[in-house]
Amino acid sequence: MDEQLISKKDLLNETGISYGQLYRWKRKNLVPEDWFIRKSTFTGQETFFPREKILERIDKIINLKDGLSLDELADMFSDSPTELTLSKDELTKRNIVSKVALSCFFESLGERKEFSFELILYVYVLDELLQSGEIGLVEGKQVLQTLKDHYSKFGQRSCELVLVRKMGIAMVFLISSSEEFFIEGTAKIAVRLPMSKVIESLKKKIIVGGVN
Repeated sequence: MDEQLISKKDLLNETGISYGQLYRWKRKNLVPEDWFIRKSTFTGQETFFPREKILERIDKIINLKDGLSLDELADMFSDSPTELTLSKDELTKRNIVSKVALSCFFESLGERKEFSFELILYVYVLDELLQSGEIGLVEGKQVLQTLKDHYSKFGQRSCELVLVRKMGIAMVFLISSSEEFFIEGTAKIAVRLPMSKVIESLKKKIIVGGVN
């Protein structure tokens, strides 16, 4: 089904922001260029946006802009890893991940004292899935191994983590966010997680201590 769109005029009316604010946020990369969709209408060329994405993004900008600079917000919304290293003690003290997730990480990928942003992301994904009840510890180790082996191959491209179960056996995939994904009828997609959403949530938790 085609993504529902909202016109620029309706967007400005619904959110109360100005034309100038919208295009300033675009220049600062708070609103992605590819969300500005030019379409022909009976009045000529008009600009539209993916409705759900743009309304969610503007709501976040409005709620966070008083506490964060536009550059900090742009970094938070970016899929790019941030230059950050935290110790294992900081991860639990700041409530970024649980001790259970850290223990599972150590069992699967080995002990370490310092974590780069990418490694924090792996533990954070694991922790979110464990706490939601979507996976168990054994499947969590599969998730970690898949992220370690393949996540870096996507570079700056968006991807999704997918966990499929069939007859109690789990298989974990990383797929491009632009790819359609089909499985045969006796298998079930148990998890489909856009990594861009997780990155944004993690950066927000690190920067402002917020949760989603």
